[in-house]
Amino acid sequence: MPTNRQEYFKRHKITKDTLSKTEISKISNIPIKILNEVLERGEGAYSNNPQSVRTKSGKKDPKAPLSKKMTMQQWAFGRLFSFVNKMEGKRKLNHDTDLAEKVSWYKK
Repeated sequence: MPTNRQEYFKRHKITKDTLSKTEISKISNIPIKILNEVLERGEGAYSNNPQSVRTKSGKKDPKAPLSKKMTMQQWAFGRLFSFVNKMEGKRKLNHDTDLAEKVSWYKK
């Protein structure tokens, strides 16, 4: 199963390795302010619920040490790509719905 990042890159036919928040904002037509809020919430979730953070290989292991898990930034960007993918209609949005409603083109 592809990651949210891989799914986003494939759908938008992006061949380079990384994207900035500004580029994601332009491609997805989501204000950067909203993307920043999603990232902040992702960082907060990482800090408040570290046992839910997946390992770098993508597996869920609540007992794994933090050194084997994703970094806070990786976790936050995973949440960001999940948010954007779901807003673009791939799956039902189940987090940050209040932020999605602030985007003019978003329809539930």
